[in-house]
Amino acid sequence: MRFSRRFLLDAGVKATISLPLWMQSALARAAGRDRASLITPAAYREATRNRLVVIDPGHGGHDPGCIGNGDLFEKNIALSAAWDLRHALQRGGYEVVMTRARDIFIPLQTRVDIAEKHKAALFLSMHANSVAPNTTVRGASVYTFSDKASDRLAATIASSENSVERISNPTFRGVSPQVGKILFSLMAHSTKIESLLLQQKMVGSLAREVTMLQNPARHATFAVLQSSAIPSVLVETAFLSNPQDEAALRTNAFRERIAGSMKAAVDAWFLAKQHAVANL
Repeated sequence: MRFSRRFLLDAGVKATISLPLWMQSALARAAGRDRASLITPAAYREATRNRLVVIDPGHGGHDPGCIGNGDLFEKNIALSAAWDLRHALQRGGYEVVMTRARDIFIPLQTRVDIAEKHKAALFLSMHANSVAPNTTVRGASVYTFSDKASDRLAATIASSENSVERISNPTFRGVSPQVGKILFSLMAHSTKIESLLLQQKMVGSLAREVTMLQNPARHATFAVLQSSAIPSVLVETAFLSNPQDEAALRTNAFRERIAGSMKAAVDAWFLAKQHAVANL
């Protein structure tokens, strides 16, 4: 739910990034401006027309990620699953950018930079799990960013997925450091809410098609999810350390079910976004 920089300027706030529409409306009301003067038909169109999704296949190049007992590399399965999701989203009318489209290494900061450069509406990171030597744990799960992991498994997985690189925070120009800190806090809070909504939609959609990890909605310190401006989730499609999951990941049918479920979740998220904007 992004709002144009023009309206930030009208409100006297000169920032390098835009704020969610509901937040911009609140700032306008706090400044004593009439809401109708801010939420125009053009503003509504701008807030709802961005359907660009960035897909981030995990690992790549010299970083193989997890390796299954059958020598299936996470970097390869993540890329295959990402292509399946790309095709599903494009058939649904979405614009799609991939952080990598082949077997190359992309630093975590660069992955986030790509999403922010394209002003993405959503960022979806694709991965596969492993908790070897444990071969019994299986199922898909969906993660959001948090400074504290939801559980020990989440912390372990985040540690294996991170390089680790610290993602920088966006900067604000034309405002005092105090105002910039407030704007960043508001933006980060809004993005977190939108990410949690996306996670909810994603878990619900995946659960209808594939086996899920127990308590599949989790959070941890995933470096690639640290964008404060773009709602982001990381989907662990299955466990390469589990023979059944690894066998499933090798099949087109399973990956297509994953892609179809994730596309349905994206549809549901955008629909919720449109309703929220319309009701402002």
